[in-house]
Amino acid sequence: MKENEFRLEGLFPAPLYSANLESGLDPAEENEIKDIIKEGMYKNAGNSTSNNSYIFNTRLRKLKEFCEKHINIYVEEVIYPKEELDLYITQSWLNITKPGGFHHAHSHSNSIISGVFYVATTENDKIKFHDENVKLKERIKIELKEYNVWNSSSWSFPVEKNILLLFPSWLTHSVDENKNATEDRISISFNTFPKGTIGDKKSLTELIL
Repeated sequence: MKENEFRLEGLFPAPLYSANLESGLDPAEENEIKDIIKEGMYKNAGNSTSNNSYIFNTRLRKLKEFCEKHINIYVEEVIYPKEELDLYITQSWLNITKPGGFHHAHSHSNSIISGVFYVATTENDKIKFHDENVKLKERIKIELKEYNVWNSSSWSFPVEKNILLLFPSWLTHSVDENKNATEDRISISFNTFPKGTIGDKKSLTELIL
């Protein structure tokens, strides 16, 4: 490298995986979405969640298979385990964010990879991710010319209908207010956990699940 050249690398980045269900949901699956909503929703602060929090156990088989396919790719490409790592979907639920609604900043406990599939989005829809180290970084506060992926405490990622996102369950995320006057944002979220054996017997980290 020459004297006046430089290189900027990202250390320990948080992976955000996205995939597109090009075919979209078929009419039968769209009807299943309607049935899940009819079965009942309960109100959270800013949004509503389906009473059924295990919807993939009995519904939306094709969508579940699509999500599982990409979970397996994520495991192989991102986690890159030495031994086979079998993750299964635990809870899965439907979210509705009506005009004026939002999702507060949160992460997902008791899960390895979390996912969200967008059934319906609004114009310029986004999900926001938050830097887990922001409290450490902001011990010294510097005013910025503009925000970028290096100096921001949060970063928004654009989303649209039929997009699947996968990310580490520890990664804090939120959704800003739905400013569309008439349209709902609808998504399906899920968590995952391993089954089988993880860790190593000799190093005393073995865990049989």
